[in-house]
Amino acid sequence: MAEEITFEDFEKVDIRVGEVLRAEPFPEARKPAIKLWIDFGPTVGEKRSSAQITAHYDPEMLIGKQVLAVVNFPPRQIGPFMSEVLVLGLADLEGGIVLVSPDQVVPTGERLR
Repeated sequence: MAEEITFEDFEKVDIRVGEVLRAEPFPEARKPAIKLWIDFGPTVGEKRSSAQITAHYDPEMLIGKQVLAVVNFPPRQIGPFMSEVLVLGLADLEGGIVLVSPDQVVPTGERLR
């Protein structure tokens, strides 16, 4: 079982929906990944992320897709690429990552509540 947190702890995690503007293969990564440029609206702006999502996604199919990401982690250097947000996903039965996204279009930058 996961460690309990307070509602105040949860409120510290800023999870927002963004729209993928650009996606490219990331051959320099140690594990297969895709580089993403994501628009989180006027409050957060455009941010970059490296995501290990190649089992289910090709870069061109991600353009325009809405995804959820933690936007208030510090940036992290992934090889030659600076990842600024953590895109959220779940592992399928084979371990491939499936992105978390809303099942209807919501405003870009909307915060998870």
